[in-house]
Amino acid sequence: MCFDLDSLPPVPVLAGAAVSHERLELTAADGNRFAAFEATPEQPGAAGVVILPDVRSLYRFYEELALRFAERGIAAVAIDYFGRTAGAEPRGDDFEYMPHVDQTTVAGVQADVAAAVEHLRGRYSSIFTVGFCFGGRNSWLAAASGHGLAGAVGFYGRPGVGRDGSEGPAARAGEITAPILALMGGADPGIPQEDVDTLERALEAAGVEHEVVVYDGAPHSFFDRKYEEFAEASEDAWRRTLDFIERNS
Repeated sequence: MCFDLDSLPPVPVLAGAAVSHERLELTAADGNRFAAFEATPEQPGAAGVVILPDVRSLYRFYEELALRFAERGIAAVAIDYFGRTAGAEPRGDDFEYMPHVDQTTVAGVQADVAAAVEHLRGRYSSIFTVGFCFGGRNSWLAAASGHGLAGAVGFYGRPGVGRDGSEGPAARAGEITAPILALMGGADPGIPQEDVDTLERALEAAGVEHEVVVYDGAPHSFFDRKYEEFAEASEDAWRRTLDFIERNS
């Protein structure tokens, strides 16, 4: 389960915050052109974040999340994964995303992450990735991909072998060069506790600064305004994310 199309981040809007936003088209080193959404605070701080969506890729939830970051002084760029197979043009809510997910590669996603990081670098001294589900996994992998990140946050990312057989963050822990924050659902059937424990042990063995938080009873994709029963978990996860960014900027 990932977010529904009408889902919204469980983060309050900061009324009166001066924020600008625009839709972008970025180009990766391999020539791929892909869509992105950028939100920028009028008075930015030191940090910028690259938001990595779930399997549905770029849609309203992540645009709204970018705005919530910007309201708190953190510039944000949310990226789309499907430039190579679906182009950079806007897509409707009926877009069938899974055939395009199946064609993504770790190398392709990380090339796009690199382009978004470079878009932010220069204006902001500390760049982070923040990802969800498919994006949570790729956020942690970004910390092992030479982007010079200040940190990588993953909400309910899968630590093990990918659907394409690629090594996951647990196996690549020795390549990770930035602090890691993992925010996991304790009742997530797709990511059992033993997988979370394996990730934590791998990070510990590799000497990676990390924090792994498991929210008891919370399902996959609990970070959603619809899940009022998990509001406390969502509030805590958001606070930890902001604290992590501030601490490592």
